[in-house]
Amino acid sequence: MKKISLLGATGSIGINVLEVVRQFPERFSVVALAAGRNVELISRQILEFSPECVSVCDQEHVRILQTLLAGKWHGEIVCGPEGNEQVAAWPTAHITISAIVGAAGLLPTLAAIRAGKDVGLANKETLVMAGKIVMAAVARHRVRLLPVDSEHSAIFQALAAGRREDVQKIILTASGGPFRTRTREAMQTVTREEALNHPNWSMGKKISIDSATLMNKGLEVIEARWLFGMEPDSIEVVIHPQSIVHSLVEFRDGSVVAQLGLPDMRVPIAYALSYPERLPLDIGSLNLSECARLDFFEPDYNCFPALRLAFSALRAGGVLPAVLNAANEVAVAAFLDGRLRFPAIVETVASTLESVQDGSEDSLEDILAADMLARRQAERIISRSAHS
Repeated sequence: MKKISLLGATGSIGINVLEVVRQFPERFSVVALAAGRNVELISRQILEFSPECVSVCDQEHVRILQTLLAGKWHGEIVCGPEGNEQVAAWPTAHITISAIVGAAGLLPTLAAIRAGKDVGLANKETLVMAGKIVMAAVARHRVRLLPVDSEHSAIFQALAAGRREDVQKIILTASGGPFRTRTREAMQTVTREEALNHPNWSMGKKISIDSATLMNKGLEVIEARWLFGMEPDSIEVVIHPQSIVHSLVEFRDGSVVAQLGLPDMRVPIAYALSYPERLPLDIGSLNLSECARLDFFEPDYNCFPALRLAFSALRAGGVLPAVLNAANEVAVAAFLDGRLRFPAIVETVASTLESVQDGSEDSLEDILAADMLARRQAERIISRSAHS
């Protein structure tokens, strides 16, 4: 029985993790859960999976959860960032699934690694912000960092076809989001509802907006650099609207190995949980004749400048990837709140990158300081634009 600690239990990835656990109760159990404010959902998850410990956002939500569960469950409830770290490093867990959205996932993921837990990584921001530090910790504590993102899981699987020293490049696929065929001019009037309407995947709001700008793919490029030890010039992005080919690896003899499958997050989640075994999931089979065609296109960097920004931040190094991520989180939140136009998301990130640059990628203190400074700067930029 593999025991799981789950960070981000009430998000889209967390819900899918629990779907896999539900399908294989003889193989997996949940010993710790971390959520945010959705106490109604986490209370139902607690009653179903009976974890030993649960974390929520603050003391007020602790009290609400205690009221909802009075007399029904007697585990420990903790809260805040410290509570998330406690769940991440929970003593009885064998693997921690890191599915908290955004920069909030970095410190809990590091806590899990330092506690000697294998990590199923769905929180790309962990490696975007502090890839060098995190991968050094993985090596030092001799744990496994298993990708949960569909693209990185695909690369992880395709790499098994050859030797790492024979890899020439990795190719990340992107659906192109809801605006793949729009012109830059047409982007000016994008609404919140349009941006949230992803054509292939069901995701949370923040990731859906990142997919619409292609920032999500830019963050995945940075994640791939650290996860697979690839230089930026050996990472490529192609637009693949059908989301059937999840990513590819090219070897130096010209062979290209791809991982294909239906667009269902349970596949990479189950593989991370059961690795190196594969589980018999009830999602059906891929019928290639029904796919009819598989298309691939070069990204349009003029319409989607976020991808260029991410490559530039990766090449520059230092704290710039952390700045990129922080500014993007603030700008996406402002767009979702109706305070920012869609094109201004990336404009805000670009302006913030010009303002916040000092710090070392070897210093967690520098990275966290740059994250905070970038958030303040992005908010100032957004506030100025609102009053101009």
